[in-house]
Amino acid sequence: MRTEVITVRTGGAPVVVDITREAADFVASERDGLLNVFVPHATAGLAIIETGAGSDDDLLTAIDDLLPAEDKWRHRHGSRGHGRDHVLPAWIPPYATLPVINGRIALGTWQSICLVDPNGDNQVRQVRFSFVAG
Repeated sequence: MRTEVITVRTGGAPVVVDITREAADFVASERDGLLNVFVPHATAGLAIIETGAGSDDDLLTAIDDLLPAEDKWRHRHGSRGHGRDHVLPAWIPPYATLPVINGRIALGTWQSICLVDPNGDNQVRQVRFSFVAG
């Protein structure tokens, strides 16, 4: 198994960051196997979605609709509504496992690997790529 950690700057507002290129670079020298992507944070997740056509913004809107940033959350440290950020990984998990075939991630035509970070309190995230040969 081979592993690498990258740093992603997410800024101070909720964001969806496409990390497909970084993942593709990580597996480019491999053959067949599995890529595991993991975000070791309690308030971020990973989604396989289309980006650039509004779906990333739609995802953030859906998160706000499902998990509003209100003061109703029991987990109360950080900015207003931060408790919802700690619930997010139950719906958008902090991991994804993807097939790699001949050094290429086997994504669908419009699919991208995205870091989903609704938490503006943490502006830098780590993402761990691990490759297991098949």
